[in-house]
Amino acid sequence: MTTLVLAILVLGAGTFAFRFAGPVLRARIELSARMERLMAMSAVVLLAALVATADVMEGQELAGVARPAGVLVGGVLAWRRVPFVVVVVGAAGTAAVLRLLGVP
Repeated sequence: MTTLVLAILVLGAGTFAFRFAGPVLRARIELSARMERLMAMSAVVLLAALVATADVMEGQELAGVARPAGVLVGGVLAWRRVPFVVVVVGAAGTAAVLRLLGVP
């Protein structure tokens, strides 16, 4: 129990230090405009990679076609700035209809 509490305190302190260091170091470090664009782009690429792996894979196997198709429909709807509820219902509905039709 003591080890668990100590681990929680250490992780909490580390998280606080990282969050505190961002604004403090931001004022001291100046990045070029190119580096700012690269940092913003890298965040988008990282998020896209996370979505792609969570979308296409189910454990160690491929998830099939219905889930990626639903995510694709949801992505297109979000890109078209449709309300969030419509995005979720459209993505889930697409995957559900494809699965009802027997598409894996």
